[in-house]
Amino acid sequence: MRHLKRTAKLGRTGEHRNAMLANLVCSLIKHKRVTTTLAKAKAARSVAEKMVTLGKKGSIHSRRLAAARLHQEDAVKILFAEIAPAQKERRGGYTRIIRLGQRQGDAGQRAILEWVDMPVVTESGTESAPAKEAESKPSEKAAEATT
Repeated sequence: MRHLKRTAKLGRTGEHRNAMLANLVCSLIKHKRVTTTLAKAKAARSVAEKMVTLGKKGSIHSRRLAAARLHQEDAVKILFAEIAPAQKERRGGYTRIIRLGQRQGDAGQRAILEWVDMPVVTESGTESAPAKEAESKPSEKAAEATT
């Protein structure tokens, strides 16, 4: 029986799963947002939040632990320089999962994994702001339309 065994196996061997989750978290660090399946997003969320916790500590030992887990030095630099300082006041819950619906080919559940407080740079080069700023823009347009 698998009582209290919480690892999501994802149909892969342990080495393959660890490498896949490390690559997914590195992509999340570099691009600030990743679209994947729901199961992979839930598994990667745990790894990403542990990496932010290491980044918030900021010690050389934490940096080495993060590099050993992620295997990409450029991602570790971004994590320690940008993402961890932005999450300094937050006590946990650094990521969010947004469900997208089913994939056309195999009906797999898709999801977006993204940082909670980080602005996301889209392909057109503009930054989408957090929800607070996005809500204030329509009210400004309404105010301009009435004048």
